[in-house]
Amino acid sequence: MNITLPLKDMTIEEKLQVMETLWDDLSQNADQLTPPDWHQATLAEREAAIARGEEIFEDWETAKRKIERDIE
Repeated sequence: MNITLPLKDMTIEEKLQVMETLWDDLSQNADQLTPPDWHQATLAEREAAIARGEEIFEDWETAKRKIERDIE
């Protein structure tokens, strides 16, 4: 299946809505998704960095507000 979207004609808000719609659909079938092998390595690397105090993280709502502010 080849799906084409008019990306050049879409606003950022429209593109984000498409992404959110896709994510909502995919997340309803998460048990059927097999992550690629590199995901586990990346997660382990990030967990180690957090344990060493080299990384910080924020809750999703705070991060989302920052992203929205940055794209305005």
